[in-house]
Amino acid sequence: MLDYTNQDWKSRASELSFRGQAFIEGAFVNAVSGKTFDNINPATGEILNQVAECDAADIDLAVAAGRRAFEDGRWSRMAPEGRKAILLKLADLIRANLVEMALLDSLDMGKLITDAVTVDAPGSAHFFQWYAESIDKVYDEVAPTAPGDLALVRRVPLGVVGAVTPWNFPLDMATWKGAAALAAGNSVVLKPAEQSPLSALRLAELAAEAGVPDGVFNVVPGFGATAGQALGLHMDVDCLAFTGSTQIGKRFMEYSGQSNLKQVWPETGGKSPNLVFADCEDLDAAADMAAFGIFFNQGEVCSANSRLYVERSIKDQFVEKMIERAKGMQPGDPLDPASKMGAIVNERQTQGIMRFVEAGKETANLVAGGERVTVDGKGCFVQPTIFDGVTHDNPLARDEIFGPVLSVIAFDTEEEAVSMANDSIYGLAASVWTDNLSQACRVADNLHVGTVSVNTVDALSAQTPFGGMKQSGFGRDLSLHSLDKYTALKTTWIKYKP
Repeated sequence: MLDYTNQDWKSRASELSFRGQAFIEGAFVNAVSGKTFDNINPATGEILNQVAECDAADIDLAVAAGRRAFEDGRWSRMAPEGRKAILLKLADLIRANLVEMALLDSLDMGKLITDAVTVDAPGSAHFFQWYAESIDKVYDEVAPTAPGDLALVRRVPLGVVGAVTPWNFPLDMATWKGAAALAAGNSVVLKPAEQSPLSALRLAELAAEAGVPDGVFNVVPGFGATAGQALGLHMDVDCLAFTGSTQIGKRFMEYSGQSNLKQVWPETGGKSPNLVFADCEDLDAAADMAAFGIFFNQGEVCSANSRLYVERSIKDQFVEKMIERAKGMQPGDPLDPASKMGAIVNERQTQGIMRFVEAGKETANLVAGGERVTVDGKGCFVQPTIFDGVTHDNPLARDEIFGPVLSVIAFDTEEEAVSMANDSIYGLAASVWTDNLSQACRVADNLHVGTVSVNTVDALSAQTPFGGMKQSGFGRDLSLHSLDKYTALKTTWIKYKP
C-alpha cells in the first residue's frame, strides 16, 4: 500500500461502503428520531453518506445496553486472558483492514492518506495490542497490616464509560479511550465527533467480529449539543473521558456536577511552545521538526508546536529555514501520496483559521502562506502560514488556532524564553532544542506542561502518559497510568485467626 498511486487510492475509496447507523448492543440501528445528517468530505465538498443524528433517546439505549452487559459480567467478569485474546484479535482485524480504516479517516476529515495508513491506523492496532497485553500484567495490592488482618486492594472497573472524541484523529482517539476502558473491564459508549464518525462505526463492527460481547462497545454518532450533552448528563454513566476544546471540557465538568458526580477526564486545548537555543548545532533538524510540529495534520493537533521561540542571534537564519520548509509543504489532494498537507476538516474550521490569519496580517509580519486555496477548484485548504515579529500578547501567540499557523517570537535569555513559554493558560506539551544537557534538563524542569520533548517534537508512545496541566486538562491517555481513569480502588478487609 505504500506504493499506491493517487489513482490506486481513489479506486480503493470508490469501493468502500460507509456505515451511518448507530451501533448499539451489537447491531446497527437508526436513530430513534429517524434523523440523519450529511457527512461531507472536506477535500471535495461531496457528501459521503448520511449518518444517524442520535440524541438523548439513543444515548439512553446505549447506556442501558452497556449497564446490562456490565452487570451480568459478560465482559467485566471475563477472565483477563479472555479479554486479552479478544482485544488482540481486534488489533489484528484493524491491521487486516488497514487500507479501509485509513481511507475512512482521510475521506472523513481531510488528513493525508499517507499519514492515516502509516501512523493513525497502525497506531490504533498497536494501542489495542498494548492494552490487551497489559490486562494480565497489572497487579492488585496487599496492604501492610497486623497479624489477623488481610487487606486486599484491587482495581475494579467503574461500569459504563462515556467517551467523547475529536475529529482530528478519529480512529486513534477512539482507541486511546476505548482500548484502555475495555481492557479494564468496562462497557463503553463512544460519541465520535460529528465531523468524522466513519472509522469509529467501523471499529465497533470489527470489535464485534473480534468477539467483544454485545452491549460492551457502543458507538452513538450525533451532535455535541444533543448526544454529547446527554452522555455528559446521564445519571448512569460512571466516567466521561473527553478530548476536545477547553470550553467544552469545562462544560462536561459542569454536566458532572449537575448529574451524578461522574468522573470526568478532560484532555483539552493547547498552545505548545517550541524553544530553539543558539547552541543547537543541527538547526536543519530543528527546522524540519519545527515544521512537522505545526504543519502535520494541517496543524489540527492539540499539542501542535504553534509558538516558536528562537534565540535572537539565530532567529532570522532559523526563520529562513522555516520559510523554505513551508514552501515545500503546500496542501494537495489528501489521496495523493505526493501531497504534503491535506484539507481542513470543514468550512467552519477553515473560516475560523482564516480570521486569525487576516487579523495577524495587521499585527505581525507574514513571511509565508496566509491564503486559503483550493485543489481542483474545491475543498477546505489553507497554506502553511508563518508570522514573524509576533508580540507575546498577540492572539496569534495566545489563542489556540488549530490550523497550520506558526508564530515566531525572539528571546534573549533562557529565563525570558521559559517565562514566555509558561505565560499561557495551556500546559499540554513543549519542545526544547539545545546541545547543552544541563540547559535541557533545567528548562524541561521549569516548563509547566505534561510532556517536554528535547531535541524532537511531540514525542509519545504507548508506554508514556499523554496529557497536560492548567487549562489543557488533567486527563491522561496512554501508558498504564490511563487505567487509573477507568478503575476504582476497592479494599476488602478480612479478619482471620492468626
